[in-house]
Amino acid sequence: MRVLGMISGTSHDGIDTAVVDFSLAGDVLEGRVGFTASTPYPAELRSRLVAALPPAPTTLAEVCELDTLIGQSFAAAAADALERGGPLDLIVSHGQTVYHWVEGAHARGTLQIGQPAWIAERTGVPVLSDVRIRDITAGGHGAPLVSLLDGMLLGGREGGAGVLNLGGIANMTVVRGRELLAYDIGPANALIDAVVTSRGLNGRGFDEGGTIAASGRVSERLLEALLDEPYYRLAAPKSTGKELFHLGYVDSALARVGLDLGDADLVATLTELTVRTVAADVLAAGVGTLVVSGGGCRNPVIMRGLREALPGVEVSLSDDYGAPADDKEAIAFALIGWLSAHGLPGTAPGGTGARAARVLGILTPGAGPLVLPAPLATPPRTLVLTR
Repeated sequence: MRVLGMISGTSHDGIDTAVVDFSLAGDVLEGRVGFTASTPYPAELRSRLVAALPPAPTTLAEVCELDTLIGQSFAAAAADALERGGPLDLIVSHGQTVYHWVEGAHARGTLQIGQPAWIAERTGVPVLSDVRIRDITAGGHGAPLVSLLDGMLLGGREGGAGVLNLGGIANMTVVRGRELLAYDIGPANALIDAVVTSRGLNGRGFDEGGTIAASGRVSERLLEALLDEPYYRLAAPKSTGKELFHLGYVDSALARVGLDLGDADLVATLTELTVRTVAADVLAAGVGTLVVSGGGCRNPVIMRGLREALPGVEVSLSDDYGAPADDKEAIAFALIGWLSAHGLPGTAPGGTGARAARVLGILTPGAGPLVLPAPLATPPRTLVLTR
């Protein structure tokens, strides 16, 4: 079964796509990763999206228009994958998260936009979307959904493993055999990106190559104030997003400590915040291996900081396990699509905190009748990815 996974993450800079050809051999699911791509949002659309995100006020009219425009952008990316990557049986669109409603230790709701009907209409392929909410209705956080893939890939790793994704938000799955625990740690790139964008430090909207952070000095005074965030002391599983970690959050922290830092020093301090919070949780997990993916793994300042803070931990990229670091989340959503199509849960309770695992998503038919594979009674135990 050939499945296209699509996602725009919490950095909201574009759409990642990955085509995976799945086949089942006994209790092993084999996935051959084919076409992958990253398609930036048009500059005007990204600006409108950023302007509408919390804590900024917006209107239902703007939400409706963004839902359509983002859906059309996803449809264009899907059409490109179909043309360049070959026929598809199913498309999974995560869409764009615009709000993740969390009160204390509980997720109450989540909203992803990017109308899937535009994708189905343009490609003729059925689309699975809205994949997070079912887990929330079962008491989970709807995140991080990549945890099931982590468990299937690394469940056999002796001594256990931590699987870290450094997107806008840092999330980690701790895997020990068939048991796993997953949660959002805190900001990875979210605060860095917000400062780089707002201060116009480059045209990319992120600290490319960590060059800005490398040229600055960490303010221990500001860092101490940032580390006092109550979210870090909540028990896992837990989830967060840009509803908490946004530009106003940084400005408020600066005001509390009475500092007016230069650009490079501020970016260096926010980068060190990512290193400190992630390293603390990896050490607390007591794992010997840390497998990293997401845009932050391309920041040498973050990666060097993690290796220095974790001298007894083997730190590697997810590429070593068949999941290219830049494409891993798109691959995870392709996996969720395969599972849902076969009537299998796409979550693990330890990964999201739900009462029980649930089959995920809502299906939009393609050009023809909606035909699903025969349901499977038991899920595969292991996933093996190849290129």
